[in-house]
Amino acid sequence: MAKLRGVLFDMDGTLVDTTYLHTVAWWQAFRRAGHDVAMHAIHRGVGMGSDKLLDHLLGEDRDTDQDEVLSQTHDGVFSTYWPALRSFDGARDLLRQCHDAGLTVVLASSAKDEELQALRAALDADFAVDASTSSSDAEESKPSPDILEAALKAAGLGSDEVLFVGDAVWDVKAAAKLGIPTVGLVCGGYSDAELLDAGAVEVHRSPRELLQDFAASAIGRGLTQGWPLGGAPAPRD
Repeated sequence: MAKLRGVLFDMDGTLVDTTYLHTVAWWQAFRRAGHDVAMHAIHRGVGMGSDKLLDHLLGEDRDTDQDEVLSQTHDGVFSTYWPALRSFDGARDLLRQCHDAGLTVVLASSAKDEELQALRAALDADFAVDASTSSSDAEESKPSPDILEAALKAAGLGSDEVLFVGDAVWDVKAAAKLGIPTVGLVCGGYSDAELLDAGAVEVHRSPRELLQDFAASAIGRGLTQGWPLGGAPAPRD
């Protein structure tokens, strides 16, 4: 039986409360470029990389000459929220618990470097973080698994030694391509059913709830019971 050695954490919508801020930022970017895209549709795409999100919302046959301007406008609008960013309740303590349990903690973020610093400042948990990634570490964005491959490399761990904690179906799908089990959090706006249907091994309301359930969670069981190499922990009862 393999024992859990590390946990990879998504940041946006998982540890830091940004999903709806990204939604508004994209909505404004689309409006300024003359696209009328409903917020609910944008929200369902948050978690993808910007290139995949634009394919998803505007179609692959769109005028891609607008893509860079759309992305820059989103980034500019989103950056105005940086001073107000807040981590979810329990996020900092959850990372501390994982660190204190002897696990390697990796922030598997695809944010750009400056944005990543703003997210880490809001999280205020660098004492518990062993490594992190940014958009420069991946050639393709989620749901491609590139950023998770980079996170594994940064941690010096194999895909059979880690769990991933994320909030979006795109997180679950990206991790599944590497055989990494995902613990889902619904604080990013996806439902229990959506995350479980995508393949999450279990779902919690928030970082605080996962922390409260730590011993019985997939993380706690991975520490004490392990699971077959290449396999996933059993779902919670």
